[in-house]
Amino acid sequence: MPMKVGVISLGCSKNLVDSEILLARLKSAGVELTSDIESADCIVVNTCGFIEDAKRESIDTILEAIDTGKKVLVMGCLVERYRKELEKELTEVEGFFGTQSWDEILKHLGLQPKYSAPYRLLTTPTSYAYVKIAEGCNRLCSFCAIPKIRGRHLSRPVEDIVSEVKDLASRGVKEIDIVSQDTTYYGKDLYREYRLTELLKELEEVEGIEWIRLLYLYPTEVSDQLISYIRDSEKVLPYFDMPIQHISSKVLKSMRRGYDEGFVRRLIEKIRSEIPEAVLRTTLIVGYPNEDEEDFRRLLNFVEEGHFHWLGVFTYSPEEDTGAFPLGDPLPQELKEERKETLIEAQRKITARKNASLVGKRFKVIVDGFSSEFSFVPKGRAYLHAPEVDGAVYIESEEPLKVGDRVEVEITQATDYDLGGRVV
Repeated sequence: MPMKVGVISLGCSKNLVDSEILLARLKSAGVELTSDIESADCIVVNTCGFIEDAKRESIDTILEAIDTGKKVLVMGCLVERYRKELEKELTEVEGFFGTQSWDEILKHLGLQPKYSAPYRLLTTPTSYAYVKIAEGCNRLCSFCAIPKIRGRHLSRPVEDIVSEVKDLASRGVKEIDIVSQDTTYYGKDLYREYRLTELLKELEEVEGIEWIRLLYLYPTEVSDQLISYIRDSEKVLPYFDMPIQHISSKVLKSMRRGYDEGFVRRLIEKIRSEIPEAVLRTTLIVGYPNEDEEDFRRLLNFVEEGHFHWLGVFTYSPEEDTGAFPLGDPLPQELKEERKETLIEAQRKITARKNASLVGKRFKVIVDGFSSEFSFVPKGRAYLHAPEVDGAVYIESEEPLKVGDRVEVEITQATDYDLGGRVV
């Protein structure tokens, strides 16, 4: 009987891509994949090591896997960062592997690595797939350990990415979500110049791909050229995912972000003037060591101005070997959590207001699946919604819909995060 392997993927969408590559290689080597961990012969945990909460989740998941009594392998960011400590403390784990150690894992299991298609085994609905265009990061943000974990920025060649997207399109994927640690830096290392718009031109030619969404845009590299390209594109969505992290110039300087409050405001104004219908998403950090009450109040006021449709908030996590680590962690966790919840509540009201303003409007919506919560009503996303992190559109349709369908929907109702509508 073939070996049964279960893979648990933690962390971000970039990590998910690594897990999907591993799944494809395991399957090509004759492994039986299972989502039922209790029935698996071997459990592979792909870990995240970004911040304290993610590290804790990774450790808890590893311990749960160990408790099953199965063979356990651990891979990913946590191993890249803490291999020696993990090997010392988690002796029950049979092997530790880095972020892209797919073939090493197969060899450890006594399997012969093969490279037959598909390149990845998708775990997302076929309506969308993540496409990782680069590894690592060259930024020196004081709070972030990713360059230590993933190394320097390494762009994939254009032809490799196009080939992957063609394969995804042949399997029915309609939307590709471009991910990397710093998407706007694409090509600088490989071609000695930024090549994101050139890559987008190639991807727009791939038959079957209807939407292209850009995630993780570093603010300083959201150029006039990129904004204009998105404005004029038929496939690249007017969706700007830009992690600004803060608005206080004092905090931003200590974070080594390379911009100040004035830059952020000018960038948002530029996007709005060029693309009035643009949707903005950002992430923020509260509780950074030099964030005082005035800095937080400035950040809250900025959020309340309503620039963003979607917003994620993290509490500062002191990470060793980062620029901010010597600053300590002076703010109590309770205060950080309080500030986080204050921002989330402020943004909830803004998103609810923005959603309410959409009632009566029509949008193209791509179907991701069916809601088990609401009697299996079709559930999808408009250009406003990135997969997994944003809201959704619940669809009323007289005709049966299937995953990957793209239909025009008139919005008839709105909640704080989600929309409802009918096919027209």
